[in-house]
Amino acid sequence: MANLLTDRAFWVNYWESKKGLAVHLPSNYLFHAQLADVIRKNGVKTAIELGGFPGYYAVFLKKYFKLDVTLLDYFVHPPVVKELLEKSDLAEKDIHIIETDLFNYTPEQQYDLVLSCGLIEHFNDTADIINRHIAFVKPGGTLFITLPNFKAVNGWFQKNFDKENYDKHNINSMDPSLLKSICEQAGLKDVQSGYFGRFSVWLENEDQKSASVRLFKKAVWLTGKIFTKLIPFESKNLSPYIILAAKKN
Repeated sequence: MANLLTDRAFWVNYWESKKGLAVHLPSNYLFHAQLADVIRKNGVKTAIELGGFPGYYAVFLKKYFKLDVTLLDYFVHPPVVKELLEKSDLAEKDIHIIETDLFNYTPEQQYDLVLSCGLIEHFNDTADIINRHIAFVKPGGTLFITLPNFKAVNGWFQKNFDKENYDKHNINSMDPSLLKSICEQAGLKDVQSGYFGRFSVWLENEDQKSASVRLFKKAVWLTGKIFTKLIPFESKNLSPYIILAAKKN
């Protein structure tokens, strides 16, 4: 079985289907508190975002934490990155870009923080892709990975209303225990892996779905938000994300 669940054509089509990619990133951007904690506790100065075009987290880390940041992806469209930077009052020189295939690239340097958000679930061999992340981490540095939790209600939505997108994801990778085990076997320490967020559902290119699907999704989203506000908790069945964080010896 091929390791890669997507190809370059998929990502070119995916990003070309997106409108308004260049947006202002707020200080409370998703995972901001967790990243701020990692940076503060570990004195992070350098960071690389893997598979992150258009570079939301690279730009976020540069704007709000003044880190020396790099974006690595095998599809990068410079005009979009430039516009995204301008939305945050940054210039092209403010981030480094490496456009390459992660599987054919040997890191030329290591970083205090190596992160990806929504990357590892697109590969069948979860241990292999995580170990490729670890190769970029400095001794004493931090690995920070997030991925969607399609074993929750959100995954049911994807499977039933966007099967093509659902099939581009390795559902087995969405297991905090598995992710923790892989990091421990790789010799990482202080491994933390768990569900994040109380509830959310989404659909890619939602505006292309039928009115009935959009209405149903909105009703489920609202019901789940109210329920988890009244009874706040994070769980396998409801939480939309998984966060993995670990340190390298």
